Amino acid sequence: MADHFPAAAVEGVGADYSLEAMLQMRVLTWQALHAIAGQVEVGMSETAAKAMARRTLAERGMGRGWHPVIVRLGPNTARADFLERSETEIVLQPEDVYFVDIGPIYGAVEGDAGMTFAVGEDPEHRRICEDVRAVWNEVRDIWHGQHLSGSALYRHAEQASAARGWKLNPDLAGHRLSDFPHKAHYRGTMAAVDVVPSPDLWVLEIAIVDPRGRFGAFYEDMLLEDQTLAVRGL
Repeated sequence: MADHFPAAAVEGVGADYSLEAMLQMRVLTWQALHAIAGQVEVGMSETAAKAMARRTLAERGMGRGWHPVIVRLGPNTARADFLERSETEIVLQPEDVYFVDIGPIYGAVEGDAGMTFAVGEDPEHRRICEDVRAVWNEVRDIWHGQHLSGSALYRHAEQASAARGWKLNPDLAGHRLSDFPHKAHYRGTMAAVDVVPSPDLWVLEIAIVDPRGRFGAFYEDMLLEDQTLAVRGL
């Protein structure tokens, strides 16, 4: 059930908030994520991948984060709680999936980006990577066109995931983003509110899982209007 918060209570920003800075941070964050993903190799362990990710962010002046660097490999991509420790140390296989999720801070501005990648030619791995982005795009377009609340958007995300044969992970359900710290204004999820999310202030997260629990996929990005995406899209 959605919580009935007034928009002003969940969409506040601090003195350092700047739309231009947020949009530039989005570009820097996605550039960093792709730089990290490009260094993940078959045979690399999750521990080594996370250490590499932290080094890459530090080299870009983005070593400070509002959430820990997250890299999940293989079966760990199906875990509901991204912050849960892996039970075993696994390595990336020749036919596998992995995702990267980073939340760096640059100056006083927060970034957030997450994406899943397939290694090899396994059709199910490739399909889930495509489908998680397709669900994200579908939900984003409904937000933009129909102005639905956060809770309504995630009800649609659940239906869109099921229609493609996947389970939506309800624990990853969107959140605020702003100048640091956004949690001073609202600590909950997008799915928990009946507010229509405003542009430039929210991250839409979609996490889907294979029904047999073998692997999952994750994608997240800021909610932006069409005109902003056309100029700033990656």
